[in-house]
Amino acid sequence: MPELKRLQAGDAPAVLAFELANRAYFAASISDRGDEFFDQFTDRYAALLAEQEAGTAAFHLLVDEDGSVLGRFNLYDLTDGTADLGYRVAESATGRGLATWAVTELCRLAATRHGLRTLRAATSRDNAASHRVLTKAGFVAVGPAGPADLGGRTGTWYQRDLAQEG
Repeated sequence: MPELKRLQAGDAPAVLAFELANRAYFAASISDRGDEFFDQFTDRYAALLAEQEAGTAAFHLLVDEDGSVLGRFNLYDLTDGTADLGYRVAESATGRGLATWAVTELCRLAATRHGLRTLRAATSRDNAASHRVLTKAGFVAVGPAGPADLGGRTGTWYQRDLAQEG
């Protein structure tokens, strides 16, 4: 069974391999990270770890039994009991309920480990899979998400109250 684990420095090679292997797949439904992301990966990865250490973000990996990364599940902009959720799942891991399981588990961790009360997530209009995952994980649509929220695309903001978690 895959495991949701906190991002660590030693995970960098597996995260880079995940991003490269799935780049074209991701670009079909979310904005491409661009060549600059890959060219500056080491520095960007160090910055993520620093954010996590500072407590303004919490980054997680969905890792398969063989150690390969199946997905990234991130809480960012942690402030006043709220955070935004972002995630991406490898093409090879879709259709098995892993994203829904990982989002649900991250909601539990957000409440119990990080003391959060509310999570928000935005997804583009054309990302039907993400809409399904968020709905199945207990999020409700709360309004439109604009291009500034979604890298140039339009979509929907979702929200989940975590008061029942624990």
